[in-house]
Amino acid sequence: MTVDSARPYELAQWWSEALGWPLVDSEPGDDEVMLGRPDGPPHVLFIQVPEGKTIKNRLHFDVTGTDGATRDQEVERLLALGAKPYEDHRNPDGTGWVTLHDPEGNEFCICRSAAERNA
Repeated sequence: MTVDSARPYELAQWWSEALGWPLVDSEPGDDEVMLGRPDGPPHVLFIQVPEGKTIKNRLHFDVTGTDGATRDQEVERLLALGAKPYEDHRNPDGTGWVTLHDPEGNEFCICRSAAERNA
């Protein structure tokens, strides 16, 4: 998967911290930066493009909490990393998701963990 970016190294670093996936053979200023999925492909490639994001993403990441984190804990963790709130689709019965923006304005969703879905 490839993500267009104004600053690919910085955005890949943010996603590396958000997902816990390592950067692959990259350094600041690179115009292409790979984020390696620990279990193997698919990886995520961030590439530099001259134009900025102008419309809603047609493809986005759905993220769930790791290490037992709930959806709401994961939302708080990612907000602390610098994500921006966008839309809150949580329901009173505990279902639903939250949509956030990464540092370049790309939408992504935080979904309930497997434990929350199976409860």
